Amino acid sequence: MPLPRRPLRLGRLLAALLAALCLAPSGAHAQAVALAGMLGSKALLVVDASPPKAVGAGEEHQGVKVVAVSKEEATIQVNGAQRVLRLGEAPVSVGARGGSGKRIVLIADSRGHFVNTGTINGRVMQYMVDTGATTVAIGRNDAERLGLNYLSGAPVHMSTANGVAQGWRMRLDSVRLGDVEVLGVDAVVMPQPMPYVLLGSSLLTQFQMTRINDRMVLEKR
Repeated sequence: MPLPRRPLRLGRLLAALLAALCLAPSGAHAQAVALAGMLGSKALLVVDASPPKAVGAGEEHQGVKVVAVSKEEATIQVNGAQRVLRLGEAPVSVGARGGSGKRIVLIADSRGHFVNTGTINGRVMQYMVDTGATTVAIGRNDAERLGLNYLSGAPVHMSTANGVAQGWRMRLDSVRLGDVEVLGVDAVVMPQPMPYVLLGSSLLTQFQMTRINDRMVLEKR
């Protein structure tokens, strides 16, 4: 039997899985899932620190369905939401649809901006709330780092400092802020690099927003 490609060290993988479980919101039935290697056309999945299991496309293991398998990644589906697992990366936490949380509290930085970290499709990103933006905006650099297939999206032309450039419209499977998750969020990938992912109205309309001085409270509708 061939050995898994570039397997994670077992101790490090188990530690990461346990950390993901500890950080998952209680009551959300969250699972920590990692891709430990490949066995032929099957993905070697580790779910909740259980022994690795070879799972092929179309098969399911502990509620985690494998949608597709490629050379060094696997697309999984849990509760209708998809995630992409890659060899060597930390486990992702997948849970109940919509997450269990309803409320997010943000504190403004010294410039008055609301900046924090969250995830897009299970991958970590740094975001800034932008109430003036009509949609979630992602720089091309972040889109590539997040593994987004933005080039298959509908092209859109937009004005930049260097003139008119082409961006791409797409829909994000999941945006998670803390323990609050929103599924199916419209976004635009910008042609130029950006320091943050900007959270605009396509996401913010899912929340009741209250701001008092340097504190912003987002409550999911």
